Amino acid sequence: MKSLRGAKRWAGLLVLVALGLAAGCRETPTGPSPAPAADAEGWESLFDPGAPGLGRWEVTRFGGQGDVRVEDGRIILGMGPADLTGITWTEDPLRMNYEVALEAMRVDGSDFFCGLTVPVRYSCVTLIVGGWGGSLVGLSSFNDMDASENETTRILSFANGRWYRIRMRITETKIEAWIDDEQVIDAEPGERKISVRSEVELSQPLGIAAWRTKAAIRNIRVRSLPQ
Repeated sequence: MKSLRGAKRWAGLLVLVALGLAAGCRETPTGPSPAPAADAEGWESLFDPGAPGLGRWEVTRFGGQGDVRVEDGRIILGMGPADLTGITWTEDPLRMNYEVALEAMRVDGSDFFCGLTVPVRYSCVTLIVGGWGGSLVGLSSFNDMDASENETTRILSFANGRWYRIRMRITETKIEAWIDDEQVIDAEPGERKISVRSEVELSQPLGIAAWRTKAAIRNIRVRSLPQ
């Protein structure tokens, strides 16, 4: 009888061990989720509208920024008591020979609804869309001259409530940008100093901001270019 009870006890222990191992195999792995795969044209999405929260973005702590939330697959940059509201990428971005694209809308307000700050090797530059009263497009900054002062300055019309497709291309010799299908920036910085205005330093190295304006952002993506 003692031998039989001992055999039963060992059998029970083996069952418990097997169940524990099986449970361990079913545990969800920890750590960050892998980045989404690139599509057929090489574009990688930087924001998953189906995931909770901002994903790999964070609210830029400008101070006095408006509310930032995800709504209907869009990132909403609200107006706050201070001038700027934005988001900043939390991972190391591409810095040369790449394109970054997004869609942006000025929901309310009358100033820039997309200040897209991107890396240019070891520096950064900001593409302003709809600034200085609502119509200015340009790069800030070349030799400390902002988007209203250098040769990239353009005046375009932007309607509230409309989506605009914005794309930047950074290569060894050029900084280019398109709005919808129109090229609006074709600059060769050369040996000039490339920098950002002090107001958007916290957007570096990759960030999106709006100035005294409620904006919506969607379809943020990036792809590397052949060198």
